[in-house]
Amino acid sequence: MKRKLAVALAAVLILAACGSNDAAPAAGISTAAAETEAPAVTDAPVKTDAPAETDAPVATDAPVETTPPAGADGVLRVPNEFGAIQEAVDAAAPGDLVLVSPGTYNEAVNVVTDEITIRGTDRAGVVLDGEFELDNGIRVLGAKGVVVENLTTQNYTSNGVFFTSAIGYRASYVTAIRNGDYGIYAFDSINGQIDNSYGSGSPDAGFYIGQCFPCDSIVDNVIAEHNGLGYSGTNSGGNLVIMNSTFRNNRAGIVPNSGSYELCYPERDTTIVSNIVHSNNQADTPAIDVAILAMGNGILAPGGIDNTITKNLVFNHDKTGIGLVPFLEEGANDDMPTPDEWEIGCAEQREEPPADEIPGTLLWEAQYNRVTLNDVSDSRVADIAVEGVGMATEELGNCWGGNIFTTSAPQDLENLAPCEGQGSGDWTLGVLNVLTWLVDIETAPPSVDYKDAVIPDPPELPNMPDAETAPVDPATNIIVDVDLDAMVVPDMPV
Repeated sequence: MKRKLAVALAAVLILAACGSNDAAPAAGISTAAAETEAPAVTDAPVKTDAPAETDAPVATDAPVETTPPAGADGVLRVPNEFGAIQEAVDAAAPGDLVLVSPGTYNEAVNVVTDEITIRGTDRAGVVLDGEFELDNGIRVLGAKGVVVENLTTQNYTSNGVFFTSAIGYRASYVTAIRNGDYGIYAFDSINGQIDNSYGSGSPDAGFYIGQCFPCDSIVDNVIAEHNGLGYSGTNSGGNLVIMNSTFRNNRAGIVPNSGSYELCYPERDTTIVSNIVHSNNQADTPAIDVAILAMGNGILAPGGIDNTITKNLVFNHDKTGIGLVPFLEEGANDDMPTPDEWEIGCAEQREEPPADEIPGTLLWEAQYNRVTLNDVSDSRVADIAVEGVGMATEELGNCWGGNIFTTSAPQDLENLAPCEGQGSGDWTLGVLNVLTWLVDIETAPPSVDYKDAVIPDPPELPNMPDAETAPVDPATNIIVDVDLDAMVVPDMPV
């Protein structure tokens, strides 16, 4: 019954919904009943207060910029950050650069830290001056890989730059003037390089490498003038090359020698190639005794063994252009090493005790040297020469070949002792008579005090390229590998 009533009611509603607006309401249904009541109007929601405004966060100050510590970038600047070179050197770590601005620094700098670089921003403007009171401008004491570059050292009682007991060293674009022993001095040090540098006014030598075998070191593109010796090297050798350099107006030019007063004797296996060596007759320089004795010679090897002297331009000398002569050492510290000991390295030799019986003097003969392809001229005694005193000259084992020369002592030297084939001739003709040099020294001009000697101003010398910005290059990878075949005799200077 409820179902039927529901169906009938649904039908009525459908009909009403489908009729037009003008149609009369269905019987029994009023219009009021057909309209639904509008929903009751509800009150608008009560407006709530906006949340209270909170204060903006208090602004904090920007972080204060702090200055990084001096040298934090690996560059220690003098005098901007450090008042003295020594202060910066003491603060430096391996790999750091001590960069020095122009000025005069009255310091004696000691370096004991490995692989630091001391560099001037201007070669002539950065001057270390010992004022004839301080001993060494820069002394490297056993530190490895240290580099000194682009500065001037002058007026030190000993040396401008001194490397001692160093494994790896380099001096580049250094000017060393009027120092009491050497300009640039490497002693008991190996794996080194001296390049683009200038040495003047030292009584011993402008440049020196000594007491090392094998040295594995090179001197390249340097100028030495107005010294006792341009280059000196006692008991050095073993892959040691002196090349592309000028030695002029010294008492003597290039003088490697043997002697027991330093270890690692004898001097041996040095290569001297493509240098200009001239006018080493300078009588008004400071000079030690050996320099006075050697005066008037271009390339001289007193007691030198197994050296190669090749493709050099040598001219204008009062005695010899290239001479192989003995060296008489008084007050010896050991006996003479035998030929089978010549190949013993310095590290091994220094452990050997001296002989039980030491002679009062040693006569070091020049032996087994090769002198080839040099251009030698204008020598007042002989362009090329050799003599033995304790041994017959023809038994010394030296040889000559391919040189351009006019005079020799003995005469016809390249035929007497060629480097290729058998020699022939008379060794007694035109001998050198080197013992007369011992007489000459008695009347030779004496040394001039290095403080007072008249020496010229240095020529215009190049700065290191990009000195202020160039990266450091510690002396840990010095490689000496020279192609002698590619080297040539230099042109005559203007």
